[in-house]
Amino acid sequence: MVLLAASICTKAGKPIVSRQFVEMTRSRIEGLLAAFPKLIGAGKQHTFVETDTVRYVYQPFDKLYMVLLTTKSSNILEDLETLRLFSRVIPEYCKSVDEKEVFQHAFELLSAFDEIIALGYKENVNLAQIRVYTEMDSHDERVHDAMRKTQETEAKDRMKQKAKEFELQRRAQQRLGAPKSYGSSTGISSNMYSSSSNDSKPDVTPTPVSYTSSPPTTIRSGTTGGGRGMVLNKKGKNVEEFVNQLKSEGEVVSNTVPVTTGAGGTTAKAKTPSVSISESQKENVHLKQEEKLTVRCGRNGGVENLEVTGMIMLRVKSEDYGRIVVAIDNKESRSIQLQTHPNIDKKLFTNESLIGLKNADRPFPANQEVGVLKWRYTSTDGSEVPLTVNCWPNETPNGGCDVNIEYELQNTNLVLKDVQISVPLPSGGQTPVIGKIDGDYQFDSRKTTLIWSLPVIDQSNSEGSLEFSVRGKAGDFFPIQLDFNSETPFCNIKIAGVRSLANRESAPYSSETNLIVDKYEYV
Repeated sequence: MVLLAASICTKAGKPIVSRQFVEMTRSRIEGLLAAFPKLIGAGKQHTFVETDTVRYVYQPFDKLYMVLLTTKSSNILEDLETLRLFSRVIPEYCKSVDEKEVFQHAFELLSAFDEIIALGYKENVNLAQIRVYTEMDSHDERVHDAMRKTQETEAKDRMKQKAKEFELQRRAQQRLGAPKSYGSSTGISSNMYSSSSNDSKPDVTPTPVSYTSSPPTTIRSGTTGGGRGMVLNKKGKNVEEFVNQLKSEGEVVSNTVPVTTGAGGTTAKAKTPSVSISESQKENVHLKQEEKLTVRCGRNGGVENLEVTGMIMLRVKSEDYGRIVVAIDNKESRSIQLQTHPNIDKKLFTNESLIGLKNADRPFPANQEVGVLKWRYTSTDGSEVPLTVNCWPNETPNGGCDVNIEYELQNTNLVLKDVQISVPLPSGGQTPVIGKIDGDYQFDSRKTTLIWSLPVIDQSNSEGSLEFSVRGKAGDFFPIQLDFNSETPFCNIKIAGVRSLANRESAPYSSETNLIVDKYEYV
């Protein structure tokens, strides 16, 4: 079924709320709905009516109609099932189904409509799932917040108790005439200070607070003089011990140590994911364009599925910079499904390729990453695959296998970074013998996987090969999985600029573009 639009209109055909799921102008929707009351006639009990171009599937209420506009080729049974779900959604948000109540809850209804239909096709959801998706209520989040508050309360109570102990100790020393000394008989973990300093940051979970009867432990290297809290001499000697200490205290430490390969291999760096630009580089208006790539190909050739989903997200630092429009440069000639956010002026985007709010007097929300435009592209054309891999296993008489793997960058406009081609090997943990390789490799004996790594693939090295030998059969080396990221988009959609609504002049902005792999495999 292809659903063109879902509308709530009056008995006279006046639209109150309408959501288009394909490219349709407002005037066409208004014309179709205005003609609808004349088509149904009086005294008819049908729930659908057809014209030469569209089919109306409707549900009457007291004063309104719930109308679905579909193509004539759609399945009428599916249309009626979808209509029942739409009709059940309306009373969930409106106390009474009348024009005033529907208008007040228009945005809630539009959000629920988007959960039912995506790009003209019905999602497999029920009423309970729609309620959960729109409310975004999470039991795990509530449990996490309760645990965090409990930890904060316990940490504060322990801090108060320890402060009382210090005060009693100070008074006792004053009575005895001894010099003041703090922490001579008891010690406080450094976690206490990090916890108390983070009390004002609700998004940080405080680490557990520990108290010992001895002075706090510090990492020392060699002999240290009095008054020094921690001494580290040569780099590398105590790095591992220091990292382990940070991890034991709850700190998150990234692994930057390179991983070495098996016998005879070179050093391959661990994969580095795509990282957003730093906060200092972001302007008051920041745009993020992200695409996710899913590819599934057969080992003997042919594309089973290629899907690209993209989104442009907008973030403004304050509402003073929120009254803007974003210019989009769409030079994509392929058949791509584009969809704007319900609050975006679709007519403005269709006619002028500008993204702006329907209510121009309202600014974009501050300090929120808002998705304003998304798109989807699917294909089974082998020429669309950006990076192809060809694997040729050749079994030898002695039970071994000589494997030749080649890659080719078909889309030379892309610059792929941190490329990893993971090849499964036969079980047993035998180390492969590498004959020839363009790039580096890493053998994971625990997963029995050979990881072929290349830091960059572009026009200068659009082709490359790997040859190795190992005991096994031809079918043992699949599925082959690929992973990479790029700052060049797959679809020819770009951010052209930002303009201020006040004077229609260009406004400063920053942007970033990421193409990442969701799943990419040869099976």
